[in-house]
Amino acid sequence: MAITPADDYLIHQTPYPIDRVATSDRNFYDRYFFNGYSPDGDIYFALAMGQYPNLGIADAAFSIVSDGRQRVVRASRRLGPDRMATTVGPIAVEILRPLHQLRVSVAPNPYGIQADLTFTARSLPVEEPHFFRLAGNVPVMDYTRMTQHGAWSGTITVDGRSYAVEATTWWGSRDHSWGIRPVGGRDPRGAPPQQPPQFFWNWAPLNFPDLCTLYTVSEHADGSRWHQSGAILTPYPHATITEADVAYHLTFQSGTRWLQTATITLTPPAGEPLQITFQPLYPFLMKGLGYGDPKWGHGMWVGEDVVDGTEYRLDTEEPLQNLHVQQVSRVRAGSRQGLGVFEIIVLGPHAPTGFRDLLDPAP
Repeated sequence: MAITPADDYLIHQTPYPIDRVATSDRNFYDRYFFNGYSPDGDIYFALAMGQYPNLGIADAAFSIVSDGRQRVVRASRRLGPDRMATTVGPIAVEILRPLHQLRVSVAPNPYGIQADLTFTARSLPVEEPHFFRLAGNVPVMDYTRMTQHGAWSGTITVDGRSYAVEATTWWGSRDHSWGIRPVGGRDPRGAPPQQPPQFFWNWAPLNFPDLCTLYTVSEHADGSRWHQSGAILTPYPHATITEADVAYHLTFQSGTRWLQTATITLTPPAGEPLQITFQPLYPFLMKGLGYGDPKWGHGMWVGEDVVDGTEYRLDTEEPLQNLHVQQVSRVRAGSRQGLGVFEIIVLGPHAPTGFRDLLDPAP
């Protein structure tokens, strides 16, 4: 344990310095996620950064899709004691004004991607209901997540080609989550799982000119829900949050577990339901941010101060080997038109959508 700059703030939650978290669980993490898209949806970018105090690792990745290619630069390092050091390799996150404005940047690197971007909140932050899930009697998820919609400004450069990002038209969202979920590879301790893997996950933050919405659903194989939340938000300067019940209807591309169409309904306690339809444009592969990557997965040790990059051709990626995607989508709610993502994982059986086995595809 060590005294670090964070200890100068009146934020302590335990009798220890900030570099020591309250639990010894190896899977404790603290993580940023950001995404953004051009007004026509043709360009999509995302950044993630995580700290894993009980593994001693920090990692980050920035990924951008354009012209059917998904480019990635990623980095990993030893965490060290200073939890406020939010730079990993060339990738950095800076809080300019908490809950209102943050800066993300990617310094020059061998993989041809640079960025200097400012996220300015369009909406109030939404504290989603607490996530808690057991595998048998073992907690595998126990965390909090905050989601917020925003506008982007700045520049992105890929192989010398620069994109001017303007806050009037480039929107996106971010989240910050912390707690316990599986990181750092499979924990070899304890009894093996009794049940085959199953995970049904939906998450959709959307931006419209005069509205922002959030939808999330997680269900067991029989369709019973272990987590759900919905929110309808009016943007600043008159920002409000209205919680909503959620429902969905999904169809899937033949031979895949990727969406063909989606309709979600947000029903507030008073007023009319808001029905939103999705036109998926293309998938963003979440492995580009470390989700499920066998080497660059979250909290995986790859060495001291390592920087790496890769590229995926979206038209050649196998959907059943890429279950975890964010499908960049045009969306419509009545006369409103907007943009956003529908993040989805359907692993194993799920009765409401007709999947019966580990990886059977849609007919």
